[in-house]
Amino acid sequence: MTLLAFETSCDETSAAVVCDGRVRASVVSSQIKLHAEYGGVVPELASREHLRNLTPVTRMALAEAQVTTGQLDAVAATRGPGLPSALMVGYQTAQSLAFALRKPFLGVHHHEAHLYSPWIAGEPLSADFQSLQPNVSLIVSGGHTMLVHVEALLEHRVLGSTVDDAAGECFDKLARLIGLPYPGGAALDRLAERGNPRAFAFPRPMLSDRNDDFSFSGLKTAVRYFLKDHPELLEDHQRVADLCASVQAAIVDVLVIKTVRAATRLGVGCVTASGGVTCNRALRRELAGACRTSGLLLKLAETSLCTDNAAMIGILAEQKLLNGQAATPLDAEIEANWALD
Repeated sequence: MTLLAFETSCDETSAAVVCDGRVRASVVSSQIKLHAEYGGVVPELASREHLRNLTPVTRMALAEAQVTTGQLDAVAATRGPGLPSALMVGYQTAQSLAFALRKPFLGVHHHEAHLYSPWIAGEPLSADFQSLQPNVSLIVSGGHTMLVHVEALLEHRVLGSTVDDAAGECFDKLARLIGLPYPGGAALDRLAERGNPRAFAFPRPMLSDRNDDFSFSGLKTAVRYFLKDHPELLEDHQRVADLCASVQAAIVDVLVIKTVRAATRLGVGCVTASGGVTCNRALRRELAGACRTSGLLLKLAETSLCTDNAAMIGILAEQKLLNGQAATPLDAEIEANWALD
């Protein structure tokens, strides 16, 4: 099967070509510089950029894969969740192309695709994936934080999710409080590498709760009041680095401990992690160390596949079509608030 996939759920415009379980081409155009002026993603601007960039990005992906539209067996796109106006650009483009080519179209759940991004490598997904079932997967990004029990290929259940702020949202909001530039999470990560993670004690929300849900709003409030009481700290570069490291440690501790605890409780042998926050270096280190100590195999998505990308959309769409899932009707609409379950 040769499949073309699109991803435009937020501020990355991406197209990818997947052939027989392998990613032949994956092109991503980021809008970070565009939105930096506003300190966050502006939906209207994101949609305009998708409209401007999707055609050249698609041409680049097809050229890199050495595939023509006439050779495609199917077309896929992110159906949700995401920003409605942004989703529509890739989704309706894919629908139109599938209609014109008279090929199957599949609308894919963005978070479900993240579940399979750690398995995207040189070999077809099924070669490694099937031997390491089941697993517990951490999906952690700016909009979502959740733990998912992946029981088999295309079979999963959500164990827990965030009850308020997602981890990535918390990173970005705390970075803004500290005065760091957009994107705040990446800037905080860089400064934290030079700081002492034990310099300041911040709460680890819901860590003692035995469920698999997350909460980060309390941490954000704690840091806000801390800075209100210690405004002079922001004038000392080393103390700012220590603050970043301490804040990061609080978030990472919750993510790592709850993930490993869920995997141990369920008796799985493998943990995976994906989503934009998985680019965070402390999270990758601490999760690797905790899994090693607990005798768990860890599969981390490559950093290029942690953020939004069409490669994971294409890989999942191909698996669904090969395993008999019906194509999405060409008049089906986006699902901007689509829940994973």
